[in-house]
Amino acid sequence: MTTLSTPRNTTRVILAGLIGNVMEWYDFAVYGYFATVIGRLFFPSSNPTASLIGAFGAFAAGFLVRPLGGLLFGRIGDRVGRRKALQLSVMAMAIPTVLMGLLPTHRQIGIAAPIIVVLLRLIQGVSVGGEYTSSVIFLTERAPDRKRGVFAIWGLWGSVAGMLLGSGIGDLLAHTLSAEQLEQWGWRIPFLFGALVALTGVLLRHGIGSDGVESTSEAPVRETFGRYRLQVLRVMALNIGSSVGYYAAFVYAVSYLEDIDHFSQSSSLSLNTSVMVVLLVLFPIAAWLSDRIGRKPMLITGASLLCFGALPFFGLLHSGDPQQVWRGELGLTLAVALLAGGKNPANVELMPAAVRCTGLAVAFNVAEGYFGGTTPLIATWLIATTGNPLLPGAWVAASGLITLITIAGFTRETAFRPIKA
Repeated sequence: MTTLSTPRNTTRVILAGLIGNVMEWYDFAVYGYFATVIGRLFFPSSNPTASLIGAFGAFAAGFLVRPLGGLLFGRIGDRVGRRKALQLSVMAMAIPTVLMGLLPTHRQIGIAAPIIVVLLRLIQGVSVGGEYTSSVIFLTERAPDRKRGVFAIWGLWGSVAGMLLGSGIGDLLAHTLSAEQLEQWGWRIPFLFGALVALTGVLLRHGIGSDGVESTSEAPVRETFGRYRLQVLRVMALNIGSSVGYYAAFVYAVSYLEDIDHFSQSSSLSLNTSVMVVLLVLFPIAAWLSDRIGRKPMLITGASLLCFGALPFFGLLHSGDPQQVWRGELGLTLAVALLAGGKNPANVELMPAAVRCTGLAVAFNVAEGYFGGTTPLIATWLIATTGNPLLPGAWVAASGLITLITIAGFTRETAFRPIKA
């Protein structure tokens, strides 16, 4: 563990750790929030649901290749250093975001438009595959032992801040532009603005101190899938609940409110923005509690709330009453916050130092890509197939059950043990 000798060094480490997550989730949030517009422009169909499924299908494609990016950047982190992985990932993330803002639509270039959208999402998925894991490892390994939860949460805090930034810009555009302007050119603005976020990340990560990592592996990929495969499976299952809950509450919910409950786009974005502000406040509190009472109590409570509360929460989302909808979103938000407070440091603490970047990258990106990232697509398909607007809640509840069983039966407490770097 690297000692943080001054408050200035501590601030620099935290900012360097979180900025890439701001960039990553800003992009995904903007895409998710404008999925309805993107569906009409790039995946046109006489059936609006088919267009939305096309847009979310491209969104999901980026997540399906995230484990490959995780392997790439995890190998860099374990063999070359956490710092190098962080510096490369933030530079690579900016390109697909900016190109998305410049891309001609289906009307202009035909079938090439949706193909390029999918390719950009694939590139984005690879480039961000190691971002969260590299940053949370970087932060946790540099933290004092009894503050690992508080340090680790800033990586995820950056993710939500990026989503909030994307939501806020989308909300601003929805309130200042007409629906016609938004569809003609306004949706491009948030993607082009991503270049500024990326530049900030490059500057912050330039010149950060050495890693201070003692344990490395010459063959981290082979060891991850051989000697440490059970640890990888456990951490993957630990992350499934929070990943699915996160995407249900903060990406899919916007389209759900617009398409199922017929809320206006501006109303949906405003509501989503308000609960994300609540989440940003809850994150440090949950992390502080996990340092005091342990990871397992936080994880068990959050997973139980998700498992047994998801269906009632979706019932509130479908009520049509803005106050009840907000309560439903708040319930999902609380579950995600409790899970985050425990899982962020536990992800690092449960992984052996020599393969920590590779192992966590695989575990997290499988959970995030194959479960969390596909949630909007699965939820849309469930409703289109069955006509039941509450079924997405069953998918969220099942994910919470997987995490609950993993934590209660197969995971030790790690909060009060030293961590090897």
